Amino acid sequence: MDLQLFIPCYIDQLYPGTAFNTVKVLEKVGCTVHYNHEQTCCGQPAFNSGYWDEARSLAAKFLTDFKPDMPVVSPSGSCTGYIRNHYRKLFEGQSEKLAQVDVLYPHIFELSDFLVNVLKITDLEAEFPHKVTFHDSCSALREYGIKDEPRQLLRKVKGLELIEMCESDTCCGFGGTFAVKNAAISTAMDEKKVRNALETGAEFIISTEASCLMNINGYIQKHKLPIKGIHLADVLAAF
Repeated sequence: MDLQLFIPCYIDQLYPGTAFNTVKVLEKVGCTVHYNHEQTCCGQPAFNSGYWDEARSLAAKFLTDFKPDMPVVSPSGSCTGYIRNHYRKLFEGQSEKLAQVDVLYPHIFELSDFLVNVLKITDLEAEFPHKVTFHDSCSALREYGIKDEPRQLLRKVKGLELIEMCESDTCCGFGGTFAVKNAAISTAMDEKKVRNALETGAEFIISTEASCLMNINGYIQKHKLPIKGIHLADVLAAF
C-alpha cells in the first residue's frame, strides 16, 4: 500500500530516530512510504494557544502538502486527532477548504490505528525483552480514540512484559504550553505519573506521543530514576 508519512514537529526536531523507525515499521509490513519534505507543523501548538490565524495558515499548508487520495499515517494520535477534530473549526464558512478537510478526514491515521484497524496487523515480529508499562496520552485517548490498539501490538512483541500502571489514562502534565505556564502543577502531575510507572517495576514507559515522553523523560532525567520513556514506534522497530 502506498501512503504518505506525516512527522510532527516534535519528532522531526527532537526525536528523528522515531521518525526513521516509523518508516522502518511501515516498510516492514509492505507499505511504500512517501515523504513530502515541504511539510511542517500541523498548527496544533498555535491553535491551543489561541493563535487561530497562524493555525489556519498552517492548516491550509497541510491540506496542500498531502494528497487527498492517499492515506496519511503519523506516529502521533495528538496531531492526527487535532487535524480530524479541529480543522473544520478553523475553516468555518470556507466551503472549498471544508471540502478538502472532509476528503482528508477518513484518510489520516495514527500509526497503531493504521496497523491494527486498517492493515489488520498486530504482530511485527519485534523483540524487546523488557518489562514495560503504557501511558495513554490525553489527546490520543480522548480526542483520537485509541486505547487497545497500542496494547495489541505490544502484546505480540517477543520478550516484552506489559504491566499496566495505576491511572494510565491520567495526564502527564505536558499539555503543550501548560507545562511552561503552569510548571509547578505540571511537575506534580509528572511526578505522580512516573511514580505510578515505577511501582509496576517496569523498565520503560511507552506512549504514542513524543511530546508526553519529552515531559516524562525530563522529570526522570532530573531525578536520575531507573526508568525511561520510549515511543511505541521505537519498540515495534526492534526486529
